[in-house]
Amino acid sequence: MEKKVRVRFAPSPTGGLHLGGVRTALFNYLFAKKHNGTFVLRVEDTDQTRFVEGAEEYIVSCLEWCGMSPDESPQKGGEFGPYRQSERKATYKQYADQLIADGYAYYAFDTPEELDAKRKEIPNFTYGLATREGMRNSLTLSENEVAELLANNTRHVVRIKMPKDELVSFTDLIRGHVSFDTNLVDDKVLLKADGMPTYHLAVVADDKAMEISHIFRGEEWLPSAPIHILLWRYLGWEDIMPQWIHLPLILKPDGNGKLSKRDGDRLGFPVYAQNWTDPKTGDLTKGFKELGFMPEAFVNLLAMLGWNDGTDQELFSLAELIDKFSVERISKAGAKFDFEKAKWYNHEWIKNADAQKLLPTVKAAFADQGVMVKDDAYLLKVIDLVKDRCNLLSDFVTQATYFFVAPAEYDLAAVKPKWTAEKAAFFDAYTLLVTDNATALELEEKFKELAGTHQFKPGELMLPLRIMLVGGKFGPGVFDIALVLGAAETVQRIKNALTAFN
Repeated sequence: MEKKVRVRFAPSPTGGLHLGGVRTALFNYLFAKKHNGTFVLRVEDTDQTRFVEGAEEYIVSCLEWCGMSPDESPQKGGEFGPYRQSERKATYKQYADQLIADGYAYYAFDTPEELDAKRKEIPNFTYGLATREGMRNSLTLSENEVAELLANNTRHVVRIKMPKDELVSFTDLIRGHVSFDTNLVDDKVLLKADGMPTYHLAVVADDKAMEISHIFRGEEWLPSAPIHILLWRYLGWEDIMPQWIHLPLILKPDGNGKLSKRDGDRLGFPVYAQNWTDPKTGDLTKGFKELGFMPEAFVNLLAMLGWNDGTDQELFSLAELIDKFSVERISKAGAKFDFEKAKWYNHEWIKNADAQKLLPTVKAAFADQGVMVKDDAYLLKVIDLVKDRCNLLSDFVTQATYFFVAPAEYDLAAVKPKWTAEKAAFFDAYTLLVTDNATALELEEKFKELAGTHQFKPGELMLPLRIMLVGGKFGPGVFDIALVLGAAETVQRIKNALTAFN
């Protein structure tokens, strides 16, 4: 019988959620949904020194915004809980004890001062095969000494005992056959002095307990793979070990190294899904959501960082991504992050979105700028008219405020040099032709006919009309603007502008 697909996204609640983390969650989610499996959110909070208040709630909010609601989580519960590692603390020590009893791990009593002294004495010191015989641990101390130290509650950790001259091999579903020489891997701590497990022990114990079938994680975890595989083996679970998928890195725009928050700050774009305010410092790190990205666009662009379906298609809904997703189409190579391309995705999603869907967000964006929109039907017309000019949802404010607030200033420099009394007379006459029952095309035809009567080329008069209605040289078709504004407002704006122009 085929193993049921169960995958997990297991972030640490230490701060904002990097887009690389969201992509890991996304690939887990797509794989689970593709195979009618279960998507689990597990919070890895064993490192209490790095725990940040509010970070778990923030992670949940980011996943909900992206449309990737977990099937099991600390909030939803499930039959494999608890879903916070700190609440599973009691379960880990038994595995550490088992590993020690079987000779696969040992107690290490070295003090922080002793370890610091070793680091000064030995360049690039690591605790492992080459150094452990010279340290204070249960491999070098007598049984009586160890028993006495434990009886006295002497501070200690538990370390894995990496074997000598072994090759640890496994199959990665992206990278194929991968091997590690155990002589080059240090003896990682499994249980800390405070009794909490490190990531290495907790992740294996929890993946076993939660019956995880596939592990999607970033390739930065590849060096830890031999430790985890040995733990699966040493604890007697190798035959039910999950399959491994180490995802390619998201790289800086120039391709040199992993994209970091610092890169985003330096280059002027977000790397977090949503705004994150550090509770200790109050520092705000901006996110894609608040910048004006649609969640559908954000998910779409993340999926295309390291995956494609083998065609030229670039725009995918979440449902389409689930349908098309396969691990075989994930690239081994890192994917460069291109913010201009990210904005292109967002532009396409905004352009293709139904105005009704955009309404709440656009209305809120106007309210943030002190522009109160009372008529939803009117706003829907405005959204439809300007949406294909917006890269970000926040662009609606700059692209469309003039629909709600008449221009207080005009780009006079664009009009004044060629402005004449004859042009003023033309616009005076045109105000009599603007009616509410006319279409945009009819308003344009009347404009051109009148221009001919006044012996002007229509092109000479279009820019002044745009500036009268908008204030500057931007916006969609000028007669479309007039149609949405309505006859009374259009006439009033022409008259106001004539005063300023004259």
